[in-house]
Amino acid sequence: MLPTTLVNSGSQGNGMLSPRDAARHTAGAKRYKYLRRLFHFRQMDFEFALWQMLYLFTSPQRVYRNFHYRKQTKDQWARDDPAFLVLLSIWLCVSTVGFGFVLDMGFFETIKLLLWVVFIDCVGVGLLIATLMWFISNKYLVKQQNRDYDVEWGYAFDVHLNAFYPLLVILHFIQLFFINYVIISDSVIGYFVGNTLWLIAIGYYIYVTFLGYSALPFLKNTAILLYPFALLIMLYLISLACGWNFTRMLCSFYKYRVK
Repeated sequence: MLPTTLVNSGSQGNGMLSPRDAARHTAGAKRYKYLRRLFHFRQMDFEFALWQMLYLFTSPQRVYRNFHYRKQTKDQWARDDPAFLVLLSIWLCVSTVGFGFVLDMGFFETIKLLLWVVFIDCVGVGLLIATLMWFISNKYLVKQQNRDYDVEWGYAFDVHLNAFYPLLVILHFIQLFFINYVIISDSVIGYFVGNTLWLIAIGYYIYVTFLGYSALPFLKNTAILLYPFALLIMLYLISLACGWNFTRMLCSFYKYRVK
């Protein structure tokens, strides 16, 4: 059961936070606390982060219920523990090295690929998507009667990380076992299997993103975040009809980037 009330010893008689406690709840203070904990591994809860990674596959709704609990106990939606980000980075490094091995890349080519995947595919694209979703949700999805509430940018980035993890496992881990023997072949089975994995991965990204924003009680019309499913399915069917192989295109792009 989640708590329904929050007792804040630092609040004033009128229910408002004292100036000192208010300063502790600013975005800058939260960001500083989060970044500081990146260098203190003993303060990170890796067991709980692993629990979240497991349930992002089996029951992502339970992960976002924990975000509710954090809001009620710590007055913030975004994670205050970087353990999930650290484990995701490890997953990213290991899977990218596996990708380089499968594509028969050399040591330095694999390092270039790793830098590209970490700083462009994950961080760069993540910052762009998080900022875009943060702007859209605050601009168009916040209920009029709750204008005092807003979506934290850190929460928007957490939603991206939550959605990115299943996509990473599907495309950078599960897919590795089929690339050389099935997917990049010229057969119909090849691009059917590869494109189906892309459909599942991106579809999961859209769904987990939708769950993240629909979990916020002060947002409305979050169902529109599921609309890209229609475009995704249409593109999937067109790719099968035209014989496009998304995985082969990705492999060719990666090989071109590391030259």
